[in-house]
Amino acid sequence: MNLVIHFEAGRIPLRITKDDRTYGISMLLSTVDWIILITYLIFIAVLGVAVGLKVRDTDHYFLGKRRFGKWLMIGQSFGVGTHAEMPVSLAGAVYSTGISGIWFQWKNLFVTPFYWLMAPIFRRIRRTTIAELTEDRYGKGMAVIYTGYALCFLMINTAGMLKGAAKVINQAVGGGLGVNRIVVAMTIIFILYSFIGGLVAAAWTDFVQGFLIITLSFMLVPLGWDVVGGMAGMKETLDAHMFSLATPEGLGFWFIFVLTLNGLVGIMAMPHILAAVGTGKDERSCRIGFFWGNFIKRICTVGWGLVGLITAAIVIKGTFGVSSLADSEDAFGFACRHLLFPGSIGLLIAAIMAANMSSCSAFMVNSGALFTQNLYRAYLPRKRPDRHYLWVGRISGLLITLTSVGYAIFLIEKVLYAFLLTETMATYMGISVLGGIVWQRANRWGALASLTVAMTTNFGLYYLRGERLDHWDPDVFFTALVAGSIALVLVSIWTKAESSQSTASFFERLQSPTDSLSRMSPAEVAKEGKQLLLVNIGNLRKGTYGIGFLKAYREDLIGFGLGCSLVMLLIALTWLLLQT
Repeated sequence: MNLVIHFEAGRIPLRITKDDRTYGISMLLSTVDWIILITYLIFIAVLGVAVGLKVRDTDHYFLGKRRFGKWLMIGQSFGVGTHAEMPVSLAGAVYSTGISGIWFQWKNLFVTPFYWLMAPIFRRIRRTTIAELTEDRYGKGMAVIYTGYALCFLMINTAGMLKGAAKVINQAVGGGLGVNRIVVAMTIIFILYSFIGGLVAAAWTDFVQGFLIITLSFMLVPLGWDVVGGMAGMKETLDAHMFSLATPEGLGFWFIFVLTLNGLVGIMAMPHILAAVGTGKDERSCRIGFFWGNFIKRICTVGWGLVGLITAAIVIKGTFGVSSLADSEDAFGFACRHLLFPGSIGLLIAAIMAANMSSCSAFMVNSGALFTQNLYRAYLPRKRPDRHYLWVGRISGLLITLTSVGYAIFLIEKVLYAFLLTETMATYMGISVLGGIVWQRANRWGALASLTVAMTTNFGLYYLRGERLDHWDPDVFFTALVAGSIALVLVSIWTKAESSQSTASFFERLQSPTDSLSRMSPAEVAKEGKQLLLVNIGNLRKGTYGIGFLKAYREDLIGFGLGCSLVMLLIALTWLLLQT
């Protein structure tokens, strides 16, 4: 038996190699690490509480009075959409398959330009939650169904993110802290400022924490670059296929196409999407925030992929006495343990906590808004002072979050399964939400049928195949999506249409920009170039009102074109980096 113990100055043993296998040992944080971590926690809590003390009513608590500028909107979209498990899973994929594994996170890359088109819809809805949109379009019954789905979505996602971040942090320090203890610690911090400041506190902390998330994405790259000899050194060490951007086996055109559909349809029904996207001070702020917040995330993905390549080169060289990893998803943690220096580990943990607390705080506010606006205010005591509903929102959001903590501690074993389940639920609910926006004939019975048929088809096929119900397969997903869409169309045609008055009011709002103090006619909107492609998709020519296609849809077309160009540029620059 060959036993070697590796020491680092000022710390307890980090690695034990036994018979050519290496095992991680608890990592002792240095004094500098603790100072950085504690400073971050105090600062983020004080910031959240300070900006939140000005919150006095439900509109401010749930939506920030729709006064967020473009920079705050970018930070909010980026923070809510970026989770701590993402760099870990992607670095692991690249470690095992090469840089082509980047497509596991770039799967939604081609959806990003569409966010420019979607953003103003959430602003023009002029509502607090997507459940209210559903009620406007399909009535109270569908709104209750949506609210039930949304609360489940937020609870499961919050639980999954807390558990995922806790696992990453626990791995980064060698396993000595305990996953459930970390879950509780993170929850206490974000509950403190979210309970007081609502979306205002969540947005400002998202903005600040966004810089930490970007740091997390790239801090390991320069530290490992010299160790492996840069790109030239990696190419000498790794096989040529590790540097190919061609999609890996099992993730070809069909897979990416179906995932793009998943992103396009599912995003419309995400319970937090209206608060994250529709709270800008004007429609351009909403567009800029939604697009750029998510595009920055795509850029960060390149950093995560490079960490996977660097780790693969280090392991093959045996630089730290390790020739293989037992699990590919240990790649990110391996890089942390061997490349970070005192102080940077504390920064890493702070960044991981930032990635998840930013999302969890927003979800807490969103769940309180859903319960208050769509259950309590609608069916329980009415005509109470606004302050009464403010406290209902705070307390209900707190209780739902605590339920999520319990779910995380006692029920979640695999974080991936939790996210796969909610992604599937969102898309099938999204059939009726998106369908109700692009097709005026859609009605409540079609909406109910679409959800029922899609869910039954999806889970029924997995049951018949003997697979987990939270499994994800592109063929099954596409079959269920098509079945649900057909059900929406056929049942809506066969049953009574929604009242013309409510439908007209709904689409009148979608046709009217929120930037103008007075209601503009559709013809005036066309002259301003602010007609929306998605809202008028059924009759694009009519939506021009004789102005001309390029002029009537100018705002949509310019932004969408720029978005597509930036997506292609990102792919090209990444390819060029790999050629150096």
